[in-house]
Amino acid sequence: MNRKANLTADPVPSLIRHLAVPVSVGFFFNTMFNVVDTFYAGLISTQALAALSLSFPVFFIIIALAGGVSTGTTALIATSLGAGDERTARTMAVQGVVFGLLLSVLITALGLTVSPALFTLLGASGQYLETSVAYMDTIFAGAVFFVLNNMLNAVLNAQGDTRPFRNFLIMSFFLNCILDPWFMFGWLGFPAMGVRGVALATVACQVAGCVYLGSCVARTDLMCRDCIREIIPDPRAIGEIVKQGLPTGLNFITVGLGAFVITYFISAFGAQAVAAYGVALRVEQIMLLPSIGLNVATVTLVAQNNGARMFARVFETVRAALAYGGVFMAAAGVMLFVLAGPLMRIFTKDAAVVEIGTLYLRIAAFLLYAYVLLYVNVAALQGVKRPGYGLFIGLLRQIALPLLVFPLFSRTLGLGLAGIWWGIFCINWCAAAFTYGYTRFHLRRLLVSGQA
Repeated sequence: MNRKANLTADPVPSLIRHLAVPVSVGFFFNTMFNVVDTFYAGLISTQALAALSLSFPVFFIIIALAGGVSTGTTALIATSLGAGDERTARTMAVQGVVFGLLLSVLITALGLTVSPALFTLLGASGQYLETSVAYMDTIFAGAVFFVLNNMLNAVLNAQGDTRPFRNFLIMSFFLNCILDPWFMFGWLGFPAMGVRGVALATVACQVAGCVYLGSCVARTDLMCRDCIREIIPDPRAIGEIVKQGLPTGLNFITVGLGAFVITYFISAFGAQAVAAYGVALRVEQIMLLPSIGLNVATVTLVAQNNGARMFARVFETVRAALAYGGVFMAAAGVMLFVLAGPLMRIFTKDAAVVEIGTLYLRIAAFLLYAYVLLYVNVAALQGVKRPGYGLFIGLLRQIALPLLVFPLFSRTLGLGLAGIWWGIFCINWCAAAFTYGYTRFHLRRLLVSGQA
């Protein structure tokens, strides 16, 4: 995409395509990055595979915080750019990176302290616990690179340039294909590190990403040599970033907490059920990749057009994103339902794991568009500086309702593990329908009143 494309004047459908496609391609390789990790862990043992699955909710908290604050920062920068206020946009860009560095220190300190207790709470013990902690402690030690990459990407996304992050994710995938077996099995003088090697390879890829994305951001108008004077933390700017980014970050964290809740209930059915959910989740993420691109495109376009007070284009952006999402998810749903079994067998030969995961994926095939409705509408609200709703619906669908529905379906109604899968289905479709109605009402009021 031409970086000078006019996000407040060019046709909305073409802008969505140009913004979303690089993001979706990049996150395909990011998902394949995780698939490579899952594949190599499976070569070690089912226990190692389960350890990665158990680690996912904890790992996701880092990604959620970084991604949430990044999305909030993108909205602030893009709104300022849409309003023609480049000075404020530059301040938010620099202070976003500064805040990201401060946040990463907190994540590392807290994570290294509580990870053993978290995994114990999730039912891990003995070697299972040691393997899970070894993986996550390495990730926590490198948290600064995960957060910094997201904040650098926020600066680029706000300007409509989604290509550098795509390039980083593609590069990381290929680098990880080399580093995973190298660090796991020990080549060229490196000791065999097992699952810890998988984590170290991930951190090494993030370090490479910081160098590349940092060079891309340095070439933009929002970062310059004179900006060094702006790196002193500005309470006002950081306060704005926290105000917009924290609810979004907490919303993303509810996904991780929701995974904790799901894993807690699944753990009662054994390590094979946990492993199956972890593998199936990777497959589901591949099918949902277009929704990630649509989410980024929606935040950027809505924020810039909101800043320019072109509210009709805000509404048009949401309509177009939902239409694109419907086409993609219909095709993905058919593929997921038909190929559920073969896709599971790519990652494991354990027949029980394959059977459990196949049932989940066939139910998930009819759930995909609900996620599009959720993501696009919440992204639109973030773009008009209304991040609080995302946190509300996240807490409801990820924590409150699962704690009620999962026991009802799996125990009271006697559906067992299948009750967890059907609980996920019902909760998310109800949340999607409510979110669609709420966002439509809010944007119509915005369109009529002309007030953001």
